[in-house]
Amino acid sequence: MIVGVDIGTSLTKAVVFDEDGSSVASACTPSEVHHHTGGLVEQDLDQVVGTVVTVVREVAARLPEPVTALALTGQGDGMWLRDERGAAVRPAISWLDARANTLLSKWQADGVAREVFRRTGSGMFPGCAAAIMSYLDGREPEVLDRAVVAGYCVDAVVQRLTGEITVDASDASLPFLDQATRQYDEGAIEACGLSHRRSLFADPAPPKTVFRLNAGGAELLGLPVGLPVTAGPFDLPASAIGAGVREPGDGILTAGTTLACQVLTADAAFDREGEPAGMFLSTPDESRFLRAMPAMVGTAGIDWVCALLGIDVTEIDALLASSAAGAGGVRSLPFLSVSGERAPFVDAGARAQFAGLSLESSRGDVVRALCESIAFAARHCFEAAGLSGRLYACGGGVRSPEWIRIFADVLGRPIVIPSDPGVGARGAVLTAASALGTPFDQERWAANSRTVAVRPENVEVYERGYADYQASLAAARGLWRL
Repeated sequence: MIVGVDIGTSLTKAVVFDEDGSSVASACTPSEVHHHTGGLVEQDLDQVVGTVVTVVREVAARLPEPVTALALTGQGDGMWLRDERGAAVRPAISWLDARANTLLSKWQADGVAREVFRRTGSGMFPGCAAAIMSYLDGREPEVLDRAVVAGYCVDAVVQRLTGEITVDASDASLPFLDQATRQYDEGAIEACGLSHRRSLFADPAPPKTVFRLNAGGAELLGLPVGLPVTAGPFDLPASAIGAGVREPGDGILTAGTTLACQVLTADAAFDREGEPAGMFLSTPDESRFLRAMPAMVGTAGIDWVCALLGIDVTEIDALLASSAAGAGGVRSLPFLSVSGERAPFVDAGARAQFAGLSLESSRGDVVRALCESIAFAARHCFEAAGLSGRLYACGGGVRSPEWIRIFADVLGRPIVIPSDPGVGARGAVLTAASALGTPFDQERWAANSRTVAVRPENVEVYERGYADYQASLAAARGLWRL
């Protein structure tokens, strides 16, 4: 009875799986995300911990047997500053935050971003720890002075439940970790001007590290003191594990608030002269890594277009079906995030556009153009990440049958979709089971899935559409300004 908990940006979910990998109990509750003027996006640590307490207690109360372990995963990046007791010294700064946009643009211009990428294989974006910490060092140094650790969402919750100050190697990967050694690259920290804040970075925990609930954590959750707790990997690699990505070259598409495209590799080497974007992530297996391109486009854009057009999200499939491949000539660039784009290129000034509109364009054409452009962005990401094997998919976007067919057609390959949507929690549970020596059949866990095939009649249309997308993107990048 391992309870998997996925602490997402807007939703926390707890799931328990049976021996076949099917969900037998689950619970979810929303987290509060505070959007302020100027692109500031923050969360309250106490409220987020409260969501974990709510879902764990709810699931545990419905189980026929006692809980044997807690497996945590959740959102990555951002900055969750805490003191020695695990109390927040300021509101957590989300990975969605845009306050460091100008700083990131400066780092791109003066070569800092290029130097860090050359050392670690990870690009930087406004919502990553390096940019946020540097921003705070200049604007709120007293906050950093009060903090003992500058970490992430998952390890902030772990500290509250176990008292341990730690970080998973996957979270620590961006942007300072040397994947070959799983240690911080001091030159990368120095390049960002943060060597004097080095003590705020916790050492990455070794693979298969198991923590234990302390008295405070046990009281919060209503579980026994000493219960095993595992922490990580964060939600991107956890989803890859949970979906069944196991062979180098295999990839996973996560169509969520943002679009995460990841490819598994067995090689710690990377193109040091490539575009400094994306993430190079550690996994629980020290011989496997994930080349991740987590674009800032995704279902948040769909929510925006629904609000703009006055439609309900449940109408999306019907609108997509009403417009043929190519969206009646309407084309889009999908960069609606206030912090721009972070993969497969980084540009804080990236902005969306629609073209080809006429009096004959329908709402279905506009919606389809945006959905197609997000699929084109996925193809761009997977080309950069080196996808060559099977492709899996998860996230809220895969619940739309029409949109997932667009993804398959644009990417030109079938997509395997696990039947249980909780792949992040599933990956956390599989990681915990391995750490605890609990036997499980990986093939049985991966068997429950369906496959979305490519429609040959749309391939040529989308080949032309992708070429147009790339041309429009190249032209737009020369015009974007903060």
